[in-house]
Amino acid sequence: MKMTLGPIPYFWKREAVHEFYEAAATWPVDVVYLGEIICSKRREMRTQDWQEVARLLRDAGKEVVFSTLSLIEAESEILALNRWVEQGGLLIEANDWSAVHCAHAHGLPFVAGASLNLYNHEALDFLQQRGMCRFVLGVDQGAGQLQALRNQFPGGAQRFPDTEVLVWGRLPLAYSARCFTARAQERSKDDCDHCCIQYPEGILLDTREELPFLCLNGIQVLSAQCCDLGPELHQLQALGVTHLRITPQPSGTGAVIERFRQGLNAATPLERQGDCNGFWYGNPGMSWVSSATPI
Repeated sequence: MKMTLGPIPYFWKREAVHEFYEAAATWPVDVVYLGEIICSKRREMRTQDWQEVARLLRDAGKEVVFSTLSLIEAESEILALNRWVEQGGLLIEANDWSAVHCAHAHGLPFVAGASLNLYNHEALDFLQQRGMCRFVLGVDQGAGQLQALRNQFPGGAQRFPDTEVLVWGRLPLAYSARCFTARAQERSKDDCDHCCIQYPEGILLDTREELPFLCLNGIQVLSAQCCDLGPELHQLQALGVTHLRITPQPSGTGAVIERFRQGLNAATPLERQGDCNGFWYGNPGMSWVSSATPI
C-alpha cells in the first residue's frame, strides 16, 4: 500500500504552506495532493507557487496530484480548472463532476475524489471507462460497503480500480454554498475578508453537553473528532486498499505519516491514537470500535 498526503483543507498563510511542503518532501509518503479544495477566494497560493511546490515534491521522488474545488459555483472557477487541465503534467483529483467532465474531455486520467459520492459499482464502472485511475472511498463508507463494491464490480477484483481510504484526519461531512466561517463572524460570504485564515484548523463546535461535535472550515463541515484507522491497517490491506490518505494538520503531520509507515511493516496492529473509526464498521462515525470486532 502507498501512503498519500491529502490536500490542505484549511486556509494557511503562503509561508506556512511552503514550509509544510518543504518538510513533506522529506517524509516517507508516496503521493502528495496539492491545490485549493474549499474556496476559490483563498488566494494566498498563486499558480506559480503551486508549480514551485510541485517541482520540489517531484524532485524528492513524490507523485504529485492536483486537487480541484469540491464545489464549483462560478464560470471563473471552471476557467481556472480548465487552465490546470490544459497545461498537463499533473494528475487531477476530480472533486466535482465539472472536473470529471473536463479531464475526460481532454483525454486525461483522474482520481475520483470522495466528494463525488460514489456509492455503487455502476458509478465506479462508468468513471473507470472515462479515465478514472483511482477513487477515494467516501468517509461514511466502511469495510462492508467496500467489500460489496468489489463483489459487484463488473469483471471482478482484477478490474476493480485502485482504492484510497482516509485513515487519519477530521472527516469531511458536508459542503454548502454558504460560508459558515464568515457567518460565525456575522459577515456575508461576499464580504468575508478571508476571515478563515484566522482559524488554521477550523472552528470547533461543541454540543450543549460540551462534547466535541463539528468543525467549521469555510463552506465545509468536518468532524471535530480525528478518524484513526491505524488499528485497521491489516483489514484495509485484506480488502485490497492500495492508498492510505493522511489529512494535513498544522502540526504533527510528519509524525502521523511515520507512525502509519511503521504500521505497514509491523506484525501487530497499531494502537489507537485518534478519536473515532465508527464509519468503518457501519456505526455512527464519532464512535470508536475495537479493531478486534468482526466486520
